[in-house]
Order: sequence, then C-alpha cells, then structure tokens
Amino acid sequence: MPSEVRILFIGDVVGGLGRRTLLKLLPELRERLDPTFVVVNGENSAGGLGITPKIADELFAHGVDAVTLGNHAYKRREIYPYLDRERRIVRPANYLRSHPGRGVTVVERDGVRLGVVNLSGNLFLQAGRPLFPEADAAVAELRGKVDHILVDVHAEATSEKIGLGWHLDGRVTAVVGTHTHVPTADLRVLPGGSAYITDVGMTGPRGGVIGVRKEQAIEAMLTQLPVRFETSEDDPWLMGVLVSCSQPLRADAIEQVLERG
Repeated sequence: MPSEVRILFIGDVVGGLGRRTLLKLLPELRERLDPTFVVVNGENSAGGLGITPKIADELFAHGVDAVTLGNHAYKRREIYPYLDRERRIVRPANYLRSHPGRGVTVVERDGVRLGVVNLSGNLFLQAGRPLFPEADAAVAELRGKVDHILVDVHAEATSEKIGLGWHLDGRVTAVVGTHTHVPTADLRVLPGGSAYITDVGMTGPRGGVIGVRKEQAIEAMLTQLPVRFETSEDDPWLMGVLVSCSQPLRADAIEQVLERG
C-alpha cells in the first residue's frame, strides 16, 4: 500500500456548467494534488436535478472512481437499472431496501481499497430509514474489508451532519457533508482521527442561488409563486476537499479545494 493515500472529494456537480468545470479542471488537479481516489457527488449533474447513465459514464471515463448521489437520485427514471448494474455509483444507504441501487461500494486503486458510503439526512428530507443506525450498519459492513472509508452525508440540517461526524469519529476516514451547496469553514480532523466538513460546496455556478439563475430564485422568493428554475451559467467554481492519510481509517489532514473555472 502507498505510504500516503489522498482522497479528492468533489462537491455537488450542478448541471452542464458543473460538468464542464469538473472535466476542465480535473487533469490539472490530478497533476498538482496527486489523488489516489477521486469521488464526485453527481446528484445535480443532469440539468440541476438527478443524473443519467450517459453523464455517469462520462465521469467514469474521465477517471472518477466513485459517484455519490442524494435526494435527487431518482429524478431521472432511466438511471434506475443503471444503479442496480453499476457498482461504482451509490445512492443513500438509508433509502428503502426496495429502491434501485446500493448505498455502499468498494473501489480499488494501487492496492488500496476505499469504501464509499452515501447517506441522507432525515430532517427536511425523505430518507425512508433513520440515518444513524443505517450509518452504523454501513460502516460495519465495510470493516475489515477496506483500508479507508469515506462517508458522504447528504443532508439539509447542519446539526445532523455534525452529529454524524462525532458519531463516526475513529471508525471512518472521513465524513463529508453535501447538499446545501455552500462550503463551510469547519473542516478539521476530529480527535478520533476522522476528517470532517459540514458541507463541501458545489461544482457549478457560484453566480446563481445554489445553482439556480439568481433572477428566477429571487422572483420565486419575492412573489411566493411557482417559477421555472434553470441552471445558472454565471461564475463557475469547483469545490471539494482533499483528505490525506498515512494509516488505515485515519486522516492526517483535510484541506479545501476551491478552484475558479
């Protein structure tokens, strides 16, 4: 196993602009940061809502090792059979067991095995099953089978994400939050050795309102009437974190990766 393992996690890719930004910047990030693994949250990559098989295949073709999802996992029906077939893409593990796909996967590179867990918050989101017991079950499923475990918790409430970070500290390599599209300043390695951040942020148009054209978002908030949302094309950024590790299931450091497109 390499003396140092580096996991690059890239936050919610939003629409075509987010995809173009990711694919444009990823080669330079690989050269500069030398990640062992690249994991991407792709649940907003198809027009801001969901993901399609074509988009997932494009991400894998460009060297992404695993894709996580979230509350828009099932927005595109054509993804259902793909989720059952393609093991490198995961939806929240605490969705119903009858739902398409899986919530846990293992990817391998350079002799290192990385377990990837996707989870959904319960507060303000419909996850189907409780977050904390399902997180315990997912981590237990991977113990002894992998060198590192990355947990993407896709949640609205900061309290749930922070609570889960403390709950899993020492049992996983990293707990990274997604969904709110705004990067937080609380990244750190917790006392038990797990890297943590409440939200990684999004890869897409910072000039909008969490990805939506700002004029449309403001109109909806002003009028309280339905407004058709479109993905903004203004001020693209890539947002992520790099987790560095020198021993199994422990992080040495976590740093933000904020790159203007």
